[in-house]
Amino acid sequence: MGRTARLGTGIGWRPEIADAVERMPGIDWVEAVSENLCPGHLPDSLRRLRERGVTVVPHGVSLGLGGAERPDAGRLAALAERAEVLGAPLVTEHIAFVRAGGALTASPALEAGHLLPVPRTRDALDVLCENVRIAQDALPVPLAVENIAALVAWPDEELTEGQFLYELADRTGVRLLIDVANLHTNHVNLGADPAEALAALPLEALAYVHVAGGFERDGVWHDSHAHPVAQPVLDILTDLASRVAPPGVLLEQDENFPDGDGLSGEVEAIRTAVAKGRAGSPGAVTGGAAPRTSGAGSGAGSGSRCASRSASRPAGDAVRQRLGLAQAALLSALVAGTPVPEGFDRVRLGVQARALAGKRADVVGKVAPELPVILGARYRPAFLAYAQGSPLTGGYRRDALDFAAHVLRTAPGDEDPAVRRALREWWLDRSGPVPRSRRPGARLARATRRVLLRR
Repeated sequence: MGRTARLGTGIGWRPEIADAVERMPGIDWVEAVSENLCPGHLPDSLRRLRERGVTVVPHGVSLGLGGAERPDAGRLAALAERAEVLGAPLVTEHIAFVRAGGALTASPALEAGHLLPVPRTRDALDVLCENVRIAQDALPVPLAVENIAALVAWPDEELTEGQFLYELADRTGVRLLIDVANLHTNHVNLGADPAEALAALPLEALAYVHVAGGFERDGVWHDSHAHPVAQPVLDILTDLASRVAPPGVLLEQDENFPDGDGLSGEVEAIRTAVAKGRAGSPGAVTGGAAPRTSGAGSGAGSGSRCASRSASRPAGDAVRQRLGLAQAALLSALVAGTPVPEGFDRVRLGVQARALAGKRADVVGKVAPELPVILGARYRPAFLAYAQGSPLTGGYRRDALDFAAHVLRTAPGDEDPAVRRALREWWLDRSGPVPRSRRPGARLARATRRVLLRR
């Protein structure tokens, strides 16, 4: 598979900080969320960065490679298209499941709207390896997969995080995107030792490293991507850099953005942590090569052609169904209020459920910014009440429309008529196949039709 490009120091590109990123000195590359990009209409900021020679890597969040179903061909094609348009040297995704249910389990299809942990079992590993190979064969550039942060642990796991990641890389040739903030999260929440995980990894498979901020509340670490990077996270980065020369290190921040100087300070702290680790271990492994079991070959999917013999065993339908049933039961408990599956920590599941509902409210508020304006202080409590009985089953735009319809149906009798009227107009404008016309004649025709229908 060859060696991953030396990326250097980077930052996650977000529209809110686009100008600051362009002005920041010493930024070698950026990462952009793939699903937020339209290949035919790239943001001007990304186009300018590319013209300057700054590498742009698409980072996917919706494939659900750890799910029981095989990867969706449409989502894979979209990720491949973005890689080609951006001229990216690789693409990245997550070791997670993001949806469950459906035909495989004969149960309602549910969306998490979040990255949820995969059980570290042999069955789940078989499914993940096959899904990764399917993705590798569909992509025009190498794939790297990221470890995620978790609030809950699956019962009866058979492998540690380090063992699970090692076997995945060994069997598929996939590269690894190691998020040191997620290692810290799993240390606080699940008791996993970051040093043990790093010691178990095939560090020659390292593609690059994520660093992000978070916060601790009531003994639970929340990987918020909205707070300064904590010192324990930088310490894990130093430990990693003492073991391997990272091909790239990137700061992730999604909310509560500091000004340009604040971002530059965070990036400089990351550089310092890496330099400290490298100074302490000049003979460390050089990252970015393919895992040791990979043989000769080049191009996308070569990892699947040169995997170890154990990788040739496909995940059968029975294995996928067992995994699918387990994931559907967990997701249903988190988003639909069904009973907590046996072996899970009920308190932690409650924390995760509230976090999912809160994130969903935040995303819908961004997708449909008019709703928080129309409803004011009522928006968030109304949405959280709606989310308790209305799981996410489609995209966030559909969710916004369904939420508005729910509020219109259930609004109390003393609801402000102006608020109800504004919400109804918003819903009518967006629920049809095309926006409603603003011409007076069209408005009159709609009003007449409504009167006739009521008769």
